[in-house]
Amino acid sequence: MKHFLVMLLALCGMYINAQTVTVVDRLTREPLVGAGVVAYPKTPLFTNSKGKADITTLKDKDSIFITFSNYKLQMVSYTQLQKMKFIVELEELNISLSEVVISANRIKEDKLETPNRIQKINMKEVAFQNPQTTADLLGTGGYAFIQKSQLGGGSPMLRGMATNRVLLVVDGVRMNNAIFRAGNLQTVISLDANALEGTEILFGPGSVMYGSDAIGGVMSFNTLEPKFCDTTTKITVQGNALMRTSTANSENTRHLNFNIGLKKWAFVTSYTRGEYGDLRAGSVGGDAHFYRPNYVQTIANKDYMVPNNDSTLQVGSKYSQNNFMQKVRFKPNKNWEIDYGFHFSETSPYNRYDRLYVMQTQGPYKNKLRWAEWYYGPQVWKMHRLGVIHSKKNSAYDHLRVTMAMQDFEESRYDREFMVRELRMQKETVKALSLNVDLDKQISEKLTVCYGLELVQNKVGSTASLTHVITKEVDSTVTRYPNGSIWQSYGAYASLKYKLHKNLIVSSGIRWSAYRIEAAFDTLIFPFPFTRATMRNQTLNGSLGLVYTPHRTWQMYLNVATGFRAPNIDDMGKVFESTPGYLLVPNPNLKPEHAYNAEIGTVKTFGNFLKADVAGYYTLLKNAMERKDFTFNGQSTIRYQGNKSNIQAVQNVAQAYVYGLQAGLEFNWKGFGIRGAYSWQQGKEQSPDSLIYYPLRHAAPAFGSAHFTYQHKKMKFDFYTIYNSRMDYEELALTERVNTSYARDFTKDPKGQAYTDSWYTLNFKAAFFLNQYVVVMAGVENISDILYRPYGSGISASGRNIIAALKARF
Repeated sequence: MKHFLVMLLALCGMYINAQTVTVVDRLTREPLVGAGVVAYPKTPLFTNSKGKADITTLKDKDSIFITFSNYKLQMVSYTQLQKMKFIVELEELNISLSEVVISANRIKEDKLETPNRIQKINMKEVAFQNPQTTADLLGTGGYAFIQKSQLGGGSPMLRGMATNRVLLVVDGVRMNNAIFRAGNLQTVISLDANALEGTEILFGPGSVMYGSDAIGGVMSFNTLEPKFCDTTTKITVQGNALMRTSTANSENTRHLNFNIGLKKWAFVTSYTRGEYGDLRAGSVGGDAHFYRPNYVQTIANKDYMVPNNDSTLQVGSKYSQNNFMQKVRFKPNKNWEIDYGFHFSETSPYNRYDRLYVMQTQGPYKNKLRWAEWYYGPQVWKMHRLGVIHSKKNSAYDHLRVTMAMQDFEESRYDREFMVRELRMQKETVKALSLNVDLDKQISEKLTVCYGLELVQNKVGSTASLTHVITKEVDSTVTRYPNGSIWQSYGAYASLKYKLHKNLIVSSGIRWSAYRIEAAFDTLIFPFPFTRATMRNQTLNGSLGLVYTPHRTWQMYLNVATGFRAPNIDDMGKVFESTPGYLLVPNPNLKPEHAYNAEIGTVKTFGNFLKADVAGYYTLLKNAMERKDFTFNGQSTIRYQGNKSNIQAVQNVAQAYVYGLQAGLEFNWKGFGIRGAYSWQQGKEQSPDSLIYYPLRHAAPAFGSAHFTYQHKKMKFDFYTIYNSRMDYEELALTERVNTSYARDFTKDPKGQAYTDSWYTLNFKAAFFLNQYVVVMAGVENISDILYRPYGSGISASGRNIIAALKARF
């Protein structure tokens, strides 16, 4: 008993004498995990999952350095720590060039060593801005222009390219699939903005590392990573909860994520439910035809066009969405790591809003709305992902990463014209399998190489039916794509980075890619001139870049690169009424389109208070795939769904180019900040018929943002403006000038010609960090309640929108 009491007293003495320091973010009060506590010649200490470190051994030290990546270094003595109650507040360095990026070479590397413009979106800023969807998240960065055909949408435009000419990547897996179309897409909203840990935009061709579609850029998303417990504990449990509401569309969002960390196992779970009502547009200025004057109601099996009593309310734009994610991480030893992730996203059915206000110009229902119904069924995305990492230097590699994924995509379309009794349904599924093997090897202090391979297979399912809305009888009809078609892609790449001098780095890369399409066509329903089509091709592309850093505060870079887009099932095999009176039919004779890009840029910081960057680029697109008049079975017209339509097909008939400028500015001084982003682009594309150059469709008008911020103690404020310049009739793409279905997407001048008006909004956001666990956020978007419609969009942006959110950390 005596020995036991002695041991107990000794343990108590150790506990009493032990002293810990807590390192937190000065503004948010959140603990900084992995912060360094250094007092030479002692071994560096690092904070645990609670931001704490045991500094008992540092009691006699006068110089203790507290460090954390992208935070201002702080030096204190032990006596000062006592006065600070052993709580150290570090200030984040918003002005810095020291960033780690992944998207350039699929590995972590210093952004200063990459000859590309890469925007690493600040996820703390994202949380502060409270975007509703991932499309809105991309827009917060200021360099991606977002088009919307409906509230449940968001199609990013990068440097005059969009849809299937830009690439989406999540956790290293490509999301682009065989039915990505040239028309605007909404796939990006399948990703949960609240479950992302990092987002990067690589501008310009990224085909060396990512293959097909990476012409305008690559948007790389990294979801929450499971985190192990630290060496001082056996298990850690932490998480976040969010509640948010906004007035413009009666938003009701609820989110929860939590992490369980053990020594060798870690788990993270995330769930988000978002409900969005009909969106209310602004009421000041703008063009009156952006209002919704009427809509269709079906009563007793009859369609009626009824007036909208509140024309600012965009009736029929509401939808909801569920997102779930579960990830598991296992690290059996220091060399091996295995992780598995399951992702699930599903929307409710939602209307394609830009079709709901198209008017009929002829026939018995002239001056009536054309569509009684036009909506998408639930958009579903599932992904199973398994990753294996081996980190051990040998003759072949330093790091080996194997990524296997299986994705399931589902989308459907339902449409019925006014007073027509049959509802058409077209449903598509894609089962996408992929394998990526990526290796990197540092051969010497000067030379690093990366190499790998990629295998992708997509199987497309496509069904269609006509259902009589009264009798419920179901008939078959032509499918959107050939059912059971296969799209395959194979690629191998190699890249190197060589330090010619301590301030000069050259990077180069090369990729070989091949693809194959197999499709069978059903001639019983549609008069295809063939029953089977096979397409094979291959391509070679490369990149060369130079980085010069005369100082750690200044980077200059130059790069040239090629990119490509291989034809997919949507290009080759689709049957689709692209616009009223024009039917798109299959063409099995397509070849890849190729892009040639040159870029020059620089970024410079001045002390810890100013950062400026600018980049200029030029991209030439050859062998571009465009819609053009076509003959089918020797005919140039065909009857489709009872209407006579001109026949068109996607063909390699055009050339396009785009050039532009991107610039940014950041300033911070004693809590005050200014941040600006600006993008200007000009593009031309050949008309498929005359080969005369007209403005490029996805080259958005000049746009940008300017933020004026202030941070003090536990508060943060942001007053900012977002703006979009005017595009006159002569600056619009040819299809936007002549296509009557776009008529209400644009303002009209006195001559009746379409144009996109300039606009700007004034906005205000605020956050109050009550403690390290709770933050209250609020804001007002579009304070002036301006009525406007962003370029290319089929739905007006929200009017005055009041946001309130509560976030808790545990």
